[in-house]
Amino acid sequence: MSEALQRLSDRQEILDCLTRFCRGMDRFDRDLFLSAFHPDAEIAAGPFVGSAAGCWDWAVPMHRAGQVLTHHLLLNHSADIAGDTAHAETYYQFAARNHPFAPDGEETVMLAGGRYIDRLERRDGAWRIALRTNLIEWSCLQPSLPLPFGDVPDIGDNGVTARDRSDPSYARPLLNRRAPRSP
Repeated sequence: MSEALQRLSDRQEILDCLTRFCRGMDRFDRDLFLSAFHPDAEIAAGPFVGSAAGCWDWAVPMHRAGQVLTHHLLLNHSADIAGDTAHAETYYQFAARNHPFAPDGEETVMLAGGRYIDRLERRDGAWRIALRTNLIEWSCLQPSLPLPFGDVPDIGDNGVTARDRSDPSYARPLLNRRAPRSP
């Protein structure tokens, strides 16, 4: 493989690694989450500093208790790759539909953004995070609105959002169970 193609391949594998972290957290898929990190990785995220498994053990109960769902979104991404080590900066946005804790039962949406600053290492041919610093740079809280098309009778026939492997994104093969229509 040429040097240019190798750099493109490495960059894509690094981005795939970061995506596994996000999907693993959003779907509460521990194995997928941990597959983004080397076993000896260190993470500094908010008040937490420790291992990837320790971060999982801290973050998941917090997300279960506080949110109905979460989206970890990756944005601008740069990676400085030197052999089997890469330093990456990846902007992110975090969105969460919060449980209705307010006395009036109002549901809210939390938005936050920042950057993941990562040192990744390729070990045994696989890129994974060795060190992560999560820079949280802004946040806000908004009232929630009704979900668009939530009143369509068969809207859930192709599956509904789940924070586990019953989520439609895990379905193989993906099938359409809704009847054709053009409203």
